[in-house]
Amino acid sequence: MQMQMDSLVSTHWLADRLGATDLLVLDASRHLPAAGRDAHVEFEIGHITGARFLDLATLTDTASPVPAALPRPDQVADRLAQLGAEPGARIVLYDDSALRSSARAWFTLTQSGLTDVAILDGGLNKWRVERRQLDCGISDQITAEASTLKDTTKVVTKAEMLANCQSGEFQVLDARAADRVFSSGIDPVHGGQNGRIPGALNLPFGKVLNADGTFKSPEDIRAAFKAARVDLARPLVTTCGSGITASVLLFAAHLIGKHDVRLYDGSWQEWEADPDTPKEQGPE
Repeated sequence: MQMQMDSLVSTHWLADRLGATDLLVLDASRHLPAAGRDAHVEFEIGHITGARFLDLATLTDTASPVPAALPRPDQVADRLAQLGAEPGARIVLYDDSALRSSARAWFTLTQSGLTDVAILDGGLNKWRVERRQLDCGISDQITAEASTLKDTTKVVTKAEMLANCQSGEFQVLDARAADRVFSSGIDPVHGGQNGRIPGALNLPFGKVLNADGTFKSPEDIRAAFKAARVDLARPLVTTCGSGITASVLLFAAHLIGKHDVRLYDGSWQEWEADPDTPKEQGPE
């Protein structure tokens, strides 16, 4: 029986296993509209040999009132089947995005109950820097039978966030840049006002990453959380602008063995748009 992968794998590890019949490599790149980048076009220009395009930007639950909501488990199962994922396949995710969107994809898949899922440390950029093989175009794909997946309830709703403003049951950690969290101007990414959910702490997601895009050591990740005043003994909910970079912090917490962490998927985009939600602006 194949041993389960670590949640974070190196470029060397992946290069040694490319072509394994039970391994599916997925490009999970997703960009903000302002970046002016087309993830699908870039995939066709160059991708890791044998990889398939997850199209993370379209993997959402459009029936949900939450902006760009996480997909339902049946949607995840259907998409993976379209990409040829056999039941029990090991899945490695990578991206070439400033958002480190493979973390969002990792959360999307694990939230749906999949367990043998990993992120490629350093993503496509590190793969390129090491001059490893890339392919272009799109190869023929063989579809597989869809698995039955179930929601693992790692997502927090706006109603739960509102209740927490009174109860303080869990800590809230915002992954956005500090100027978006603590200033009172216009949010440069999603529009609307800058600000934060009352009581939210701030840890910009880049602080758990090295300069080359790889994740910091567990010791340095713990130090980053503690510097942000996170009590690692208490439950935590991560948030950001739209639920993408919050997933980076959630994955970083996973790497240090902290699993009582959930995601506020609507994040600031949903919270700011509701005139009835309490908000804080300016310095703490």
